[in-house]
Amino acid sequence: CRCCADSRRHSSILYNILRSDERTAWPAGQGPRRGQASRGCPCGSRRRVALRSPQVACKAASAVLVKTLRFVQNVPCFQELPLDEQLLLVRSCWAPLLVLGLAQDRVHFETVESAEPSMLHRILTTRRQGEQPPPRGRAPGQPHHGPGGGGGPHLPSAGEIQAIKGFLAKCWSLDISTKEYAYLKGTVLFNPDLPGLQCTQYIEGLQREAQQALNEHVRLIHRGDEARFAKLNVVLSLLRSINANVIAELFFRPIIGAVNMDDMLLEMLCAKL
Repeated sequence: CRCCADSRRHSSILYNILRSDERTAWPAGQGPRRGQASRGCPCGSRRRVALRSPQVACKAASAVLVKTLRFVQNVPCFQELPLDEQLLLVRSCWAPLLVLGLAQDRVHFETVESAEPSMLHRILTTRRQGEQPPPRGRAPGQPHHGPGGGGGPHLPSAGEIQAIKGFLAKCWSLDISTKEYAYLKGTVLFNPDLPGLQCTQYIEGLQREAQQALNEHVRLIHRGDEARFAKLNVVLSLLRSINANVIAELFFRPIIGAVNMDDMLLEMLCAKL
């Protein structure tokens, strides 16, 4: 993006000092490529953020997750599915169902920008430790963990949080009713397009029934708003822009730590909530 363009002149004293320190810190041939940003992108959507009040927000999200799984367990058609099918559906849709629950319960949360070590701090720290500079976004001395590992939090970006808040605002602007939320959740839950499903036709029929029930409800209650059904389906399309990993890291990583989210969902699904 344009905001990442280097606005500093290469002839500046500070620039030359930093470049000199960076060349010393990086082993030969392992420095950043030409054109690669050497400092955090000032673009607002890429800033890393964290919850302003994690105890309050995480507690609210946890309560919504319990409600969400209780809702799923109480759907008779869902209980008729084999356990493997149930787990596959829940693993794929728990995040969008949770965000719908956040909207239904009108859960508000605020975030603050997370402090990231500056380039100069990283260079000086690694020079003292005699190590190779860590990748951007990971503080010196912090161990690296792969996607499935349980390490430090991978903070979401401001853009990812904005997608969640934009979805919540859209739902609130439509003043969605309890029944409409239930039908939307049914549409999300019964997704026949997931790879590995065996009861595809049955699940596809359940999704079709949820959509049909939503349409009939809208025509009965909102007779003067012919576009409402389409607006509610736009809400479903907005859910695709929300990343499940972002939801997990934002609301649950501070609570469960290194515990795998799938394992927690399995335990909760098999429990009597």
